[in-house]
Amino acid sequence: MKKTRLAIGAIATFAMAATASILPAQASHRASAATAAPTSTTRSAALDDPTIVAIFDAANTWDINLAHIALKKSSNKDVRTFADMMVRDHTAVRQLGRDLATKLKVTPTPPGKDFPLYKDYVATTTKLNGLSGAAFDKAYVDHEVWYHQAVIDAITNTLLPATHNAELKALEVKVAPNFQAHLAAAKDLAQKLSK
Repeated sequence: MKKTRLAIGAIATFAMAATASILPAQASHRASAATAAPTSTTRSAALDDPTIVAIFDAANTWDINLAHIALKKSSNKDVRTFADMMVRDHTAVRQLGRDLATKLKVTPTPPGKDFPLYKDYVATTTKLNGLSGAAFDKAYVDHEVWYHQAVIDAITNTLLPATHNAELKALEVKVAPNFQAHLAAAKDLAQKLSK
């Protein structure tokens, strides 16, 4: 657990999707889903430790998958470097979560496919797969900026207060400071792409 610069988005199920180039209706839907996610999650499925472990795993997997799309589609060196970092860091943190789940003998209870941000992940994947060139790079990086800010908000306001297991909470706290560094890198890249 002494890995440095662990992943952004480790527990960020509240944050999938939304890019600046999404159609206004879709952007509005995604903003609503992100805002409503903590409340609807709490009501529809108890936000207990097994659910948080599953969210942890899914959020990492989703961002790894999006980074793989970027590695496949982007020819921009900076975007590819950022995507490599996302794959590396999210893979490391996902493994930490899986190892902890095994150690604690926790059976993750993921939210269903009707979970709003799972739907957003699917929509973002479809959108990114339909773009190329500079439009793809912008959409991917804008998503990562939004996603990482939402992760910070979700961890602080929803997940940490709902976590009961001390080791799971310690893992969340350990990876949380790195979110700011990844957010800053995504913002810097977004600014560079806008020039």
